[in-house]
Amino acid sequence: MTSFVIGIDVGTTSIKGMLMNGMGEMVAFAKQEYSLDSSEGDICELDAEIYWEISCRVIRQLVSDSSVDRNDIAGIAFSGQGETLIVVDSNGNPLRKAIVWPDTRSIVEAEDIKKRFDPQQVMNITGQPEVVPMWPATRILWLKKNESDIFSRTAKYLLVEDFLIFRLTGKYCTEHSLSSSTLYLDISQKIWWQEMLDFLCISDKQLPTLYPSGKVIGTLTPDAALATGLYETTRCITGAYDHPAAAIGSGNIHNGDVTLAIGASMAMCIALDQPVFDCSMNLPCQCHAIDGMYFLLPYEPTAGLALKWFKDTFGQQEVLEAERNGGDAYHLLDQYAEKAPVGSDGLMMLPYFAGTGSLECNPKVKGVFAGITLGMTKGHFVRAILESVSLMVRHHLEAMKNKGIDIQVIRIVGGASKSALWNQMLADVTGLPVLTLRNVENSVMGACLLAAVGSGIFEDLKTACQAAVQTNSRYNPDRSNGRLYNEIYGKYVNLYKSLEDYWNL
Repeated sequence: MTSFVIGIDVGTTSIKGMLMNGMGEMVAFAKQEYSLDSSEGDICELDAEIYWEISCRVIRQLVSDSSVDRNDIAGIAFSGQGETLIVVDSNGNPLRKAIVWPDTRSIVEAEDIKKRFDPQQVMNITGQPEVVPMWPATRILWLKKNESDIFSRTAKYLLVEDFLIFRLTGKYCTEHSLSSSTLYLDISQKIWWQEMLDFLCISDKQLPTLYPSGKVIGTLTPDAALATGLYETTRCITGAYDHPAAAIGSGNIHNGDVTLAIGASMAMCIALDQPVFDCSMNLPCQCHAIDGMYFLLPYEPTAGLALKWFKDTFGQQEVLEAERNGGDAYHLLDQYAEKAPVGSDGLMMLPYFAGTGSLECNPKVKGVFAGITLGMTKGHFVRAILESVSLMVRHHLEAMKNKGIDIQVIRIVGGASKSALWNQMLADVTGLPVLTLRNVENSVMGACLLAAVGSGIFEDLKTACQAAVQTNSRYNPDRSNGRLYNEIYGKYVNLYKSLEDYWNL
């Protein structure tokens, strides 16, 4: 087939682009970085035009590097960050800088919403078990209180994907997966939650039109074609929030499928046929990019970041050796860990350097090493870190199991997927097969696949994933190691429980 598509992933500090052909193969890849304005404590902002300008540069680079005829580029779709709020006037021009998702200025407004709405009501409608200052609803309320002139002039409240779709097509559109964490989307009925809009004093006319992912919105405007270097006939298609986009890009499209991302933090995308509205699980439930499906989003703020801390603090020798030999310091640390036995001779770690995320949600918790003896080596500590993150993953999976959610396989993405030791450890600890993938840019791949389905290149996402998503390695659980880790997991849970009073002192 001669048709091509472009996927653009808008991350927190970079934008990635992929050009994919009609057989699901990557033809070109591009990435450009940018810096956030986060100099004032809880403030995190960015000039919204930067999202557009860098997206255009990335698109132009993809076309240039690939030498593909622009007439053969059938469609484009976005994946990327949620919660970043962009307010525009009646002409679509931003009225202020974007309030980027890590921004926490609206703590008071989050409390105002908590006082007004029952937690179970919020969960039943929005799928969110917690009201936190990252949700756009809290930011709109903050604007109403603190920037009343901006609030009164705002014609549309947009997220980043919405803004980019508008710049391409001139149409105000969004999709269900991205809007699920706004706190004003009814995720069951796929409509805006009127009661919340009334509380915020805004109208549904100030919000974009809702669509499923993978739907054609329109073709490019003349200005957009000029800015991107594409033809006006190129279709713009609704993409997805980055977590479900990465799930699609890893072949996670069936009930119970799990995509596990371990980078600095840990996040899992667990696909479900039906939403789960159980506040006791303390897990966000959001619309999947697959129409009619949902996903749970267990997360922890630190995972691989614990290993990076150890490397930066105690691994200077390995860093220098890697620089001299053109190697990887993490690979050298892995070699140390391989020499330590399962369970690290009793050394155990709690990897909660920045508090706990879902399930416990306790910001007071800190990281812990327990069971240190004189004979322990650097390898023991590295292995204990890898095991602790693996045990943390199992802790979340056990919560799923206790609620009757059946999980059969884990698809791993992120930095941890490069470590054969860690992948095997995850399989042994969880008792589930762990798959790595040939294409590691899963979010932007997911955007490409949605664009390809929307453009008619593939009949559906199942067909698209069969063509484009390929397994690299499979790690099956070792039963003997699994029995040892069952005992170690019990000690891990008990260690956390034994320190709960200490954290709350």
